Amino acid sequence: MSPKSNQIDKKEPQVEDILSLVRGYSKKDTEIIRKAFDFSRTYHENQKRMSGENYFIHPFETAKILAGLGVGPKTIAAGLLHDTIEDARASEQEIEKEFGKEVLFLVEGVTKLGKLKYRGIKRHSESLRKLFVAMSQDIRVIIIKLADRLHNMKTLEFVRNEKQKRIAEETLEIYAPIAYRLGIGKLKKDLEDLAFPYVYPKEYEKTKELLKNKSKDSQKRLEKIHRTLQRKLAEEGIRILKADFRLKGLYSLCQKLKKNDMDIGKIHDISALRIIVKEISDCYKVLGIIHELWRPLPGRIKDYIADPKSNGYRSIHTTIFTGDGGIAEIQIRTEEMHKEAEFGIASHLSYKGDFKKNNWGLAWIFGLLPYIGPKIAGAKDGPHSKDSDIPNWVKELAEFQADSKQNNFEEDLKFNFFKERIFVFTPKGDVVDLPVGSTSIDFAYAIHSDIGNRMFGAKINGKFLALDTKLKNGDIVEILTRQGSKPSSKWLKDTVTILAQKKIRAALFEEKDNRSGNSKIKKWRGKKRKIK
Repeated sequence: MSPKSNQIDKKEPQVEDILSLVRGYSKKDTEIIRKAFDFSRTYHENQKRMSGENYFIHPFETAKILAGLGVGPKTIAAGLLHDTIEDARASEQEIEKEFGKEVLFLVEGVTKLGKLKYRGIKRHSESLRKLFVAMSQDIRVIIIKLADRLHNMKTLEFVRNEKQKRIAEETLEIYAPIAYRLGIGKLKKDLEDLAFPYVYPKEYEKTKELLKNKSKDSQKRLEKIHRTLQRKLAEEGIRILKADFRLKGLYSLCQKLKKNDMDIGKIHDISALRIIVKEISDCYKVLGIIHELWRPLPGRIKDYIADPKSNGYRSIHTTIFTGDGGIAEIQIRTEEMHKEAEFGIASHLSYKGDFKKNNWGLAWIFGLLPYIGPKIAGAKDGPHSKDSDIPNWVKELAEFQADSKQNNFEEDLKFNFFKERIFVFTPKGDVVDLPVGSTSIDFAYAIHSDIGNRMFGAKINGKFLALDTKLKNGDIVEILTRQGSKPSSKWLKDTVTILAQKKIRAALFEEKDNRSGNSKIKKWRGKKRKIK
């Protein structure tokens, strides 16, 4: 056993530790959690984990993570119960009888995901399909799985060495990117940093050493900036609800270092001061005052309130010269935005388990079930959102599920869903989220298949450029269309998104079919005239 095993918390789990993390629950809500707590503890009695601790510690910690995310009581209950079928021999009938169909559905969903043994993205494309099917059936299944994975990563040191790297790679390649996609920044950072030393031990040690000295200087500088800013905002009558310091995750920092020749001096957002205010208007007032006090770095002001990231992240970022030879980043957001940044989609699950309908552009979540996969109990028929509300990555995911014979599934999946994205604008200012390497053709099909099928040219930032020109962040793209224009087979090589490629193939097939049909009609008519 690892020498670190003596660090395990021996405190007896208490249901109150979970309930202390939730707000607004009724007596009925807390009862289902208490009941699931007792049920799970009973069924896991006498079971031990590799660390030597009682097995029940794992579902208990999973439930605590879920409670911290602010999800509903049934989701927390399912977190407590998620291993009872697979590892504790509880029956589906028992869980349904005690907790209802909805909780059973969630538990079974997590159980099925637990059976998927990841052996690398190339070898397990079908497992990834099942993972996304689970996500499409009920987003809560994935949130429970993320919480489950986070606690498992915290105890990975006790797992056999040959399994450690496989589990860590799966976490880095699959689960952390999914947490990012769902906007759950807190889970994404924790998952990455826990997996990092197992997958890339040398890079981990080097990054940790580079950060060691740099972070101390950054922290002192930010504390000084905070004191100065706090005084000035008080004079202006602007109230700060909260201010804290964010240290960049080690894995995220390593990725940035690789792009900057491992020169930590080129990284300006290692740590950041976060200012939380009440209203959106206050965000812009604070930005103005910051720029009055310190000179901003050109090109380093990012307004994610006006143009949110594809996962819903909203905030204003500015990087300033501190006046003492240093550079610092400041992030400004409302309390609601901060909650979204930390907990993402989970922050839009009320304690009754429903999504807030008029928030964060999340109407597409209501359409997720009918758009992608089978509906769960209680879901109404038909889509609940406009097609335009659904992010492109979800539409492309739907294309995956609809086409079971998709070639190169694993490579397309890794590229389209788990790689970096760019944000490109229409002339009206609407943002389109695309994978790096996308062209105007990808952009056109992301807007609508009719636009893609009728395009004959594109203007990028007001200039006519070739259709195979790779787009960059912030480009403004205008698609030119006309009747009679048709896709070319060459476009398949000039696109990277599955959505565009599928629509192009469909249009080419239809054109070929039409030509074939017309040829048959002419041939038949010719024979008819000859007979006469």
